[in-house]
Amino acid sequence: MGGVAFLFAGQGAQHPGMGAALAEREAAAQAVFATADALRPGTSDQCFSGTADELNQTANTQPCVFACDLACARALEAHGITPAAVAGFSLGEVAALTFAGALSDAQGFKLVCHRARFMDAAARRHLGSMRAVLKLDAETVERLAREAGEAWPVNYNSPKQTVVAGSPEALEALDVLVKAAGGRSMPVAVSGAFHSPYMEQASRELAAYLGGNVQFAAPRIPVIANLTAAPYPSGSDEAAAQERAETLAAQASHPVQWVNTLHELERRGIDTFIEVGPGKTLTGLAKRTLSDVKVLSCETPEELDAVLAELGAAGFISAN
Repeated sequence: MGGVAFLFAGQGAQHPGMGAALAEREAAAQAVFATADALRPGTSDQCFSGTADELNQTANTQPCVFACDLACARALEAHGITPAAVAGFSLGEVAALTFAGALSDAQGFKLVCHRARFMDAAARRHLGSMRAVLKLDAETVERLAREAGEAWPVNYNSPKQTVVAGSPEALEALDVLVKAAGGRSMPVAVSGAFHSPYMEQASRELAAYLGGNVQFAAPRIPVIANLTAAPYPSGSDEAAAQERAETLAAQASHPVQWVNTLHELERRGIDTFIEVGPGKTLTGLAKRTLSDVKVLSCETPEELDAVLAELGAAGFISAN
């Protein structure tokens, strides 16, 4: 068995009831939700009993998914599973950085709440949405997006899935172009054109917030960045901390290089991927991008038990 990586779920994976059963059983998960509730009262209630409409509002989605992601990762850690590297999809990257020790739990949660507000405000200034384009390669999607108008490929999810963000008019045009090219276009459950030029103001606001309020520590394990598909700088000097902040701020308005991120993890000897947080989106993308890898999910107690059984049989779990 090679190395293990945690993949932290992003916006769009949210669903009512997420994390509830795990928090009820696992003390480490409970502790994460308690921290979230202390900083933003009602977060666990939104996760456990909020409606889909409530959870789909960006200002709620991001802190709730962050809390669920981190709770799942902490539960695995409490049972002796330490990943060789981590990556997070979009907002999941904040949870990945927090788990890796670049931010404290409180810093990470406060940051993701600000990020949600900044991105929600940008989405209200520039109305837009996102489409997942299936069955076409990235180069074809890039060409069709240019033809559609104000539309940009923003999430390179797998070799045959690229998400495009843009104006409503451009995305309607894209739907027609994709169908004519033999592809399939599906709406994404988000409330803005994230990771596109529409988010430039959000990136500037994030940079200002990070510069004035957050001192990034050196991650204790590699965190592969969405922006570059390379590890965040690991140095403890001020220049490295500044580069970490700049990378995370820019991420909000630039594409998520997920295919390249998965290949970077593979290059590092990772062959087992555990999705932490709601849903199974990222494990699906890993299966469609890489060959001969094991993919597991961890959101519920049953899934946690399955992961422990799988990794325990492989002799991976360490004693605490």
